[in-house]
Amino acid sequence: MAGDPYRVWLSEIMLQQTTVAAVIPYFGRFLEAWPTVGALAAAELDAVLRAWAGLGYYARARNLHACAREVAGRFGGRFPETEAALRELPGIGLYTAAAIAAIAFGRPATVVDGNVERVVARLFAVTEPLPAVRPHLRALAETLTPDRDCGDFAQAMMDLGATVCTPRRPRCLACPLVGVCAAAAAGIAESLPRRAVKAERPTRRGVAYWLEDGEEAVLLRRRVDTGLLGGMIELPSTEWAVQGAPDADSVAGQAPVRAAWRALPGTVRHTFTHFHLELTLVAAGLAGPGAASGAGGFWVPVARLGEQALPSVMQKLIRHALAETGRDARATRKT
Repeated sequence: MAGDPYRVWLSEIMLQQTTVAAVIPYFGRFLEAWPTVGALAAAELDAVLRAWAGLGYYARARNLHACAREVAGRFGGRFPETEAALRELPGIGLYTAAAIAAIAFGRPATVVDGNVERVVARLFAVTEPLPAVRPHLRALAETLTPDRDCGDFAQAMMDLGATVCTPRRPRCLACPLVGVCAAAAAGIAESLPRRAVKAERPTRRGVAYWLEDGEEAVLLRRRVDTGLLGGMIELPSTEWAVQGAPDADSVAGQAPVRAAWRALPGTVRHTFTHFHLELTLVAAGLAGPGAASGAGGFWVPVARLGEQALPSVMQKLIRHALAETGRDARATRKT
């Protein structure tokens, strides 16, 4: 049974490197705000980024918006049905194209996510480690893909991996494929798939600036559109460097304005995919917004901070700053 292409696409983009439990409320809010791909295409990028804030991997949100605009403009609001055409759209890679083609359009496509990789590695007792073995696992998965009902098959394989062929303590006795599973026969199912040893995440450090204008407003700025947290709103900060925290001269030199900066107690910690981050906060106040006209940011009342497209790490920083300055941390909550 085919599914709604818009819902399939939206859910698959949200589920990239994110759990179902985390995605469910965001998925519902997006459908309520933008029930069709045309509605999403017509939205402002800032509104999409605000709705996405907290879900992480923000390049997905920018690509989501760009993809919606291309589908609406180039394809008249209808998603293309083939994997090749889908992969030409922003943010749609090999897996997502196959998932949309199979689940939304019933096309014969091989859908391989982490759950399917695990099922296939165990079925064929593949002992070579991830990630290098992924092309081989995909080739094996292609030998299993049927010519019909591909969407049902893809979802069944993903559900099997999520609920039965689980990473730890797989329920082999309840598995419908146990009779043909090489890993189960060899007693090595739980050890597969194997993974190469990951390098330890480095820790980067920096200083963030909490600047008030004397009228209950805080200076924010927008990050560049490319790279980590691209296009999101942030407190100004120093560079995030692997070496120790910036010295006093570096903190003053990278500050948005010259001011009497004072350090706030404590450290805000956050973990990204490839590194840990430790940020300290310094605070200052100005007589009015004109005093920081060259700061390159914009002023937002404390009471309206929650309306901004703030990534999780910035929400942590703002809550910490509000607590240390005696303010109500509810300001970071979305309205």
